Amino acid sequence: MKNLIQTRAFALTSVLLLPAALTFAQAPAAKPTTAAKTATAAPAKIRRTADGHPDLSGNWTFGIDLPHADFQKVIDGKVDRVHYDQSARHAINNDVPGALPWEKGPTYKPEYLPKVKELFTNESKVDPVFYCEKPGTPRIGSPRKIVQLPTETIFFYEDISGNTFRIIPTDGRKHDPRANPSAYGEAIGTWDKDVFVVDSVNFVDDTWFGENGYMHSDKMHVIERLWLSKEGNLIYQATVDDPEVLVKPWTNYARVIPPDNSPLEESPACREDDAHRLMNSDHHLQR
Repeated sequence: MKNLIQTRAFALTSVLLLPAALTFAQAPAAKPTTAAKTATAAPAKIRRTADGHPDLSGNWTFGIDLPHADFQKVIDGKVDRVHYDQSARHAINNDVPGALPWEKGPTYKPEYLPKVKELFTNESKVDPVFYCEKPGTPRIGSPRKIVQLPTETIFFYEDISGNTFRIIPTDGRKHDPRANPSAYGEAIGTWDKDVFVVDSVNFVDDTWFGENGYMHSDKMHVIERLWLSKEGNLIYQATVDDPEVLVKPWTNYARVIPPDNSPLEESPACREDDAHRLMNSDHHLQR
C-alpha cells in the first residue's frame, strides 16, 4: 500500500477529515489515471486458462471505499484546507453486467439493532480495524493480486494490518469441519460458468463485515463472486449471510476494479497511537 502512515486514524486533534459523500453514496468521477483509462478502453477478448476458465491472474487496482474529502488543518488560527481524492476508490455502479441485485445495508434482527447502533455511534473507539486488527472477509475487499493455478487460486492483499493472503482450493474439495476459525474464513472456490465463486465459512466473531458497526456471529457465511468484464476489468461482489443476526442475506454492490501494473509493496507496521487523542466520536471512514 503506497504512502501509508503507520497509524490507523485519519483524524487527529489538529487534522480534521470532512467527508464529502457517504460510503455507499455515488462518488463523483475521479481524475483520469492510467487505471481509469484502462477501464474505458476498447473491449478486449477475455483471456482464458488452459482449462477454459477466465484467467483472473494479475495485479488489480487498490482502492478503499473512502469518499473524496477535505483535510483541514488549523495552525495559529489559520485554516488550511486541502482536497483529498483517492482516484482508485470504488464508486457505485448500478449497470454492471452479471451483477446481482444489491441493497444499501444489511437487515439485522430487531434484538441486534441496539448493538449495531452502539457500534456505529462509537466506531472510532471500538472498530477493530482502527486498532490494527484484521478487517476480515469481505471487508478487506477485492484482492490486489490474483494468482490462478490449476488446483488453487491465491489472493494477495495490501492492507495496513499486514501482508494478507488467502489460498482458495479449486480441486473439488468440501469445507473442512476441523478448520480453525479465522478472520478470513475457510474458503473453497468453484466456477459458475465464467464467474469464480469463493464460498467461505468458519469465521471468528470479532471482525466486522463492513463499516457502520456491521458485526456478525461465527455462523457467518460469505459468498464472493469475481469475473472479468469485456473491458478487462475485474468485477467483485460479495454476499453475506448470517442466520444468527441477519433477517436475510445481504448483497453489496458490484465493484469494478481496473488492472494495475504497479507491484505489491510490503505493508508498514501498524502501530495505533491515535485513539487517546480523539476528542469526539467522529467516524474515521477507514474502510
